[in-house]
Amino acid sequence: MSKKERATVHFLNARASHMNESLVVKMMAVANAAGIEDIIDPGDIVGIKLHMGEWNNTAYIRPVYVRQLVDRVKELGAKPFVTDCTCLPYMPYASRTNALDYRLTAERNGFTSAALGAPVIIADGWLGNDDVRIDLPEGVILQEQYIGAAIAHCDALIVLTHFKGHPMGTFGGAIKNVGVGCASKRGKLNLHMSKHPLYGVAAGEYYPAMCKGKQCEKWKQCIDSCPVDALEITEDSIIWHKDRCIGCWDHIFASMCPTFLGMNLRDGLEAAGAAIADSALATIKAIGRDKMLFINLAIDVTPWCDCISWSDASIISDIGVFASRDIVAIDKCCLDMAKKAPGLLDSVAEVKGALEPGVAKFSSCGSLLAVSENIQINAGVFNGMGTHRYKLKRAKKIPDLRYNLKSKPIGPELKKAFKKQWLVPEDGFKRKEKIDLEPLRWPLEES
Repeated sequence: MSKKERATVHFLNARASHMNESLVVKMMAVANAAGIEDIIDPGDIVGIKLHMGEWNNTAYIRPVYVRQLVDRVKELGAKPFVTDCTCLPYMPYASRTNALDYRLTAERNGFTSAALGAPVIIADGWLGNDDVRIDLPEGVILQEQYIGAAIAHCDALIVLTHFKGHPMGTFGGAIKNVGVGCASKRGKLNLHMSKHPLYGVAAGEYYPAMCKGKQCEKWKQCIDSCPVDALEITEDSIIWHKDRCIGCWDHIFASMCPTFLGMNLRDGLEAAGAAIADSALATIKAIGRDKMLFINLAIDVTPWCDCISWSDASIISDIGVFASRDIVAIDKCCLDMAKKAPGLLDSVAEVKGALEPGVAKFSSCGSLLAVSENIQINAGVFNGMGTHRYKLKRAKKIPDLRYNLKSKPIGPELKKAFKKQWLVPEDGFKRKEKIDLEPLRWPLEES
């Protein structure tokens, strides 16, 4: 693609007034328009990559969308599986740090093989070190990356993304879903700048004078948060053994106190944003550009990611569904439409002063330190992964019921059943013949 060429992003809005306008149907409309058939050959092993939600998160993508994609892949003669990788222990009670915990969390959230029609495979294995190394000489910051083996070895990949904010990446779109989500645990340490002399967490300063030591009610949680014994709590302070720290971020989210929150983390977050784009490129190199499709669902647009064990109120109204073959273009399109949207009252958008159209929603409401929304996009352009130039094309709505459970009207089926088992009593139901509806229409007086 030349510098002036524009990638096509297919779009349908979130409104619906008919069964053919369900977001499930619209998702398939944009997927078909973007060429889902072109990336899948009969017999292919097809990964469907998504985030299946943290424990007690409620904004993650509903399993019904995934089931529809699974059915479509099967129609094309391929073998689908649903996948994600393990995560770092970035919070004290993170529930996806090994394959067992992730499977239990996924099943609690509705992602079972019975519901999806396909197996759920944690791509980087039990601990997160079942991976494939990819060289990245073109990376903005990463020169290598480690991708979950099950993802690296699949023939085609459909990336289904919940578009929303993110505390570290600023926003979570297709680039983040691939860049972070397809990286093994080893790869996540890499992109989070583990042991980096300038941008890593351990390169920053902390403020032990702010710590109350064992007088703080959270001191045990701080100790338990660290998997490498890098924290030592004294009677009245804390010692951080930086040489041991691997930069998993758990201690920062565990403490949420001035001891660590006073660190200068901005450069590290910005570098990690560029690394997310480099990491996404590694997956694209492993699978092939012509074998990947990106679908963004810009609904339930929360300020933070599905990796958090709660979901705040949406900061903007639902936008709709997007699909593209260009990972950078689809995220840039979603960012632009989110920026144009008004923020919602009684959300973080109101607290952060991001109610007006034209305000960058995720720098304001998502990022911990107001990191620019442009970093992932620009890094994805600089490393050659995609283009920020796009044309928005409204997909044609699907005109029939091919994605409905029923292939014919229900009347004839029920007529046959009613002949065997009639539901209306011969003498009718017992009800009053007439009531006064007027008193029911008005608010009752307060006592």
